[in-house]
Amino acid sequence: MSKILIINGPNLNLLGEREQTQYGSRDYKYLEEICQNRAKDLNMLIEIKQSNVEGEIVNFIQNARKTHSGIIINAAGYSHTSVAIRDALSIFKKPIIEVHISNIYKREDFRHKSLISAVVTGIICGLGINGYTLAINSMQELLKK
Repeated sequence: MSKILIINGPNLNLLGEREQTQYGSRDYKYLEEICQNRAKDLNMLIEIKQSNVEGEIVNFIQNARKTHSGIIINAAGYSHTSVAIRDALSIFKKPIIEVHISNIYKREDFRHKSLISAVVTGIICGLGINGYTLAINSMQELLKK
């Protein structure tokens, strides 16, 4: 059975409270529930982690190299700034899907560039938290190959 790590970056723990026009009204617990339910439906194991600290996210990625088959990551604001997270992802060498709840290309100019996009397998953005279930579906297909 495949084990997938879902990593959420800064401020995602405040889903449902912050900028509902961008991120919707569902809270972080709901996000975790829909991910767990979708993974269970697909007979996959997932582990979900969230951190507001860049170094912790790097540690999550490094530790996953030996224990997980793939990573789904919403690095949030760190997508646009973190060379350290990008470098850790490039070392992972297994499927990685980048997720953004909002469409980063319809937002401020600085959000149009993701440093991690060049090292991931695929990107899902602008589809709300449903992007996570799409990422789980896609990860299952990637791991079959």
